[in-house]
Amino acid sequence: MSDDRLIVAMDVPNALAGLKLAEELGNAVSFYKIGLGMLTGGGLALANELKEEHGKRIFLDMKLFDIPATVEAAVRGLSQFNLDFLTVHGDPYVVRAAKEGAAGKDLKILGVTVLTSLDRDNLDEAMIREGDLAEITVERAARAFDAGADGIITSPNEAAAIRALPQAEGRLIVTPGVRPYGAELGDQKRVATPAQAIANGVDHIVVGRPIWKAPNPRQAAMAILQELNSPQAVVSNS
Repeated sequence: MSDDRLIVAMDVPNALAGLKLAEELGNAVSFYKIGLGMLTGGGLALANELKEEHGKRIFLDMKLFDIPATVEAAVRGLSQFNLDFLTVHGDPYVVRAAKEGAAGKDLKILGVTVLTSLDRDNLDEAMIREGDLAEITVERAARAFDAGADGIITSPNEAAAIRALPQAEGRLIVTPGVRPYGAELGDQKRVATPAQAIANGVDHIVVGRPIWKAPNPRQAAMAILQELNSPQAVVSNS
């Protein structure tokens, strides 16, 4: 039985590999993320096939960032694909434009706070203002919510503080940077286990390589689903 709190990232080379992975995972997984790496490999066609022919939910991870008119036009075009989630940068003007583009559709706009592969050194290199990375992430989340975002993308480390924001009520928190215990971190720097992420108030976790690179992807996905329903994944009320 699937649990749509788990979103599997299809960071595979092309749509054929994506379909093969979906077949291997079967009814264990109901929600898939398709990102920029798949775009030139038939990503939109795969999204449409998984949605319309297999009944899966689809998260299109485009992280759109441009002038408002371009963002609005891009989102309006993408919203015709009957997608579930779409990412844009969490800058308020980008979020507002994306919401205009998605008007009248069920598409949820998620604002990216700070990428989970970044740390303070990366922010310094990019000339992002000084300050604690976690505090910057929480502030970006609050501003994205104020601009109308249906949810945000953040590392699991900042999720509890974001969930505590007044603006977060009824909004989604989606976290990449989730790794089962013992899994390789890859390029992720701010990580947590699936159970820790859910306990921090996350609605959906995104997991890619620990599943699709596993000898048995379905077995790997089922282990994560089991962890999501463990006592360790209970959200604290304190």
